[in-house]
Amino acid sequence: MNTHRPVRAISRALSRALSHSPSAQQSSTFPLKNVTKSNFEPVLAELRRHVAAADFVAVDLEMTGVTSTPWRDSLEFDRSDVCYLKVKDSAEKFAVLQFGVCPFRWDSSKRSFIAHPHNFYIFPSQEIPVKNPSYEFLCQTTSIDFLAKYQFDFNVCIHEGISYLSRGQESEALKRLSLACEDESTLKEVMDAPLVKMADTLFTERMKNTFTEWRDGLLRNRNGGFQFQQNSNDRQQQLETIFFKMRPAISLNGFTSHQLRLIQLVIKRHFQDLSYVQINGGDPRQQQLVVHTDSKDDRELLMKEVKDEHLRQAEMKVQAAVGFRHVIDLLSSEKKLIVGHNCFLDIAHIYSKFVGPLPSTAEEFVSSVNKCFPHIIDTKVLLNANNVLQQRMKKSQTSLSSAFALLCPQISLGAKSTDMAFQLCVKVEVQVDDLRSSNWNSGAKHEAGYDAFMTGCVFAQACSHLGIDFQARLPSEELAYNEKLQKHINLLFLSWSKGDVIDLSTGNKNVMSVGSRNRKKRYPEILFKSIALIWGFPSKLKAREIRECISRVFGPSSVVSIYHLDETAVFVQFSKEKFVSEFLNLKDTLERNDGPVSVLHPLAGLLEGGNTRAADYETYKEICSSPSAKVLFADQAEAFGIKWKTKLVESKASLDSQECECSGDKNAVNTASKSDAKSEDRNTDNVQSDSSNARISHYKIIDSLIAARGDQVRTNL
Repeated sequence: MNTHRPVRAISRALSRALSHSPSAQQSSTFPLKNVTKSNFEPVLAELRRHVAAADFVAVDLEMTGVTSTPWRDSLEFDRSDVCYLKVKDSAEKFAVLQFGVCPFRWDSSKRSFIAHPHNFYIFPSQEIPVKNPSYEFLCQTTSIDFLAKYQFDFNVCIHEGISYLSRGQESEALKRLSLACEDESTLKEVMDAPLVKMADTLFTERMKNTFTEWRDGLLRNRNGGFQFQQNSNDRQQQLETIFFKMRPAISLNGFTSHQLRLIQLVIKRHFQDLSYVQINGGDPRQQQLVVHTDSKDDRELLMKEVKDEHLRQAEMKVQAAVGFRHVIDLLSSEKKLIVGHNCFLDIAHIYSKFVGPLPSTAEEFVSSVNKCFPHIIDTKVLLNANNVLQQRMKKSQTSLSSAFALLCPQISLGAKSTDMAFQLCVKVEVQVDDLRSSNWNSGAKHEAGYDAFMTGCVFAQACSHLGIDFQARLPSEELAYNEKLQKHINLLFLSWSKGDVIDLSTGNKNVMSVGSRNRKKRYPEILFKSIALIWGFPSKLKAREIRECISRVFGPSSVVSIYHLDETAVFVQFSKEKFVSEFLNLKDTLERNDGPVSVLHPLAGLLEGGNTRAADYETYKEICSSPSAKVLFADQAEAFGIKWKTKLVESKASLDSQECECSGDKNAVNTASKSDAKSEDRNTDNVQSDSSNARISHYKIIDSLIAARGDQVRTNL
């Protein structure tokens, strides 16, 4: 998925995927396997065969959004580690609603690829209890508005979407259910307290007599044909003899949960050869049994059998809740070449939703991803890494739709031609179920299944341009190990706008010079140590005015560029790294001085109102790592800064408290006198120090004013 296309993930993708009306199906004849939870199991069995036989598998995702706030969009001033943090934030906050999977297999007899496009509709519904009470995800309003205008039905997605559990959630669910089974499969400990209510006493005595009569009847009739029905006005309460695991048992029907607890108490007090068993969990509405056992060993064997049965049922329940993640496990276990287009965000979503929480750094992330998917190729990287392909693309924007149209004209148009460009295309046929076709109309772009198909077609054509002969390739040769692809595999764009590329095999990051990025750069080379971040300044100030304020102090050439994150914050790139610390120190000095000299300072306009904040680039990275999502950067930074200051205050208060306790232990009079004397000396030193600092701060302000005035005079001359 191209992370720079307009935010619409839930819009066109979900709308087309969920439109099952006849008119929607007639508008596109492209053969596509639509998969919901109603047909997921049989489709998964078929997909296993297709993936096992595939040369590569193309994937594409559609999400509910891309950026949680405008300032979290990919910016030219984002360092590679910040780029990852923004991708991490997006993958954690938004949901995946469509997942396209398209295995491609080379058919040497047909001299063409056979594609099996699948369009999975997934929704993070909660099938079993997990650690978190429910799933939450963001959805951008522009996408919802788009769907509402065209009256798309969200109910189909919610009710028919395939649920899933990540590997971490599955492990946690199994532990929880295992503990529950331990409690449910054995005789629960009930309080052996005296019965207070007369009704409870009468009920327990009647049940004691009933069980005694039933057990004695069993002993008289070893064939188990004895059946007893309680003589009671309440006909719903019946004791029916059945067999459970080859043992005679009573099925308890029509009793309340309180009565069932009293029955457990009766069995605990009076019957060593009877066991209370709950079937299908501890819900009182489920089947409750009293089972007769011949001995203590037989009773222990029964409890083990019940426990094993409960565990088996729990595991089956969890396996069913794993849902769509079975597809991810299949792709991981087969170690096939995974193909995506500008797919770093897609991979982050796959990891976050189906593997576990995203690591805090890009280095940890790529190491973990490489273990799950050792062979990934990004067609956007591939198209920009080869001169032949760059010329073939005519240096156009390498979006998926334009790459598909330029590299795969015969496939995209679904037409036959004698034109040489058409003849050079690698042939692709589409097979859904038992129907195979090479003629179709174009599918719905930005529908995950069709986008995955387009991605695979672009990759096949790109391989042909790189000189890979699929017909001459041995059946045993893995495409992932082809020497002509090796230098392109596991390279993904962290940021397309900057050309930042990360190697999933090593974690190394570099900048790729791509043909389509031959436009003039808006900003000169960015040196992150020379950047200061300023936010909370008066809203009336424009970038030009901020530049003028700073330049009047540090010189006309001190500011290289100014970049707005949003209306509340800017990056200021200085010409020298030292200017960053000097600016931050001067700002701090001015804010601690409220004299007339500070009011006349060139930076006074920038600091007006007392809400202006400033920091270096590392603070920007820390703010980006925060999980909160304030719309304005100033609000985000303020929330982050308050927590940081609070921790410092608490830490200082704790140290002061410890010092007081230590000094309190000294109870000698002479020591106390010395301590008082030292305290007076310290107070004197502090007064002198504060006075000295005030003078130094005052001198700093005057010096900066003189420097600013001198620059202004030189400029006028």
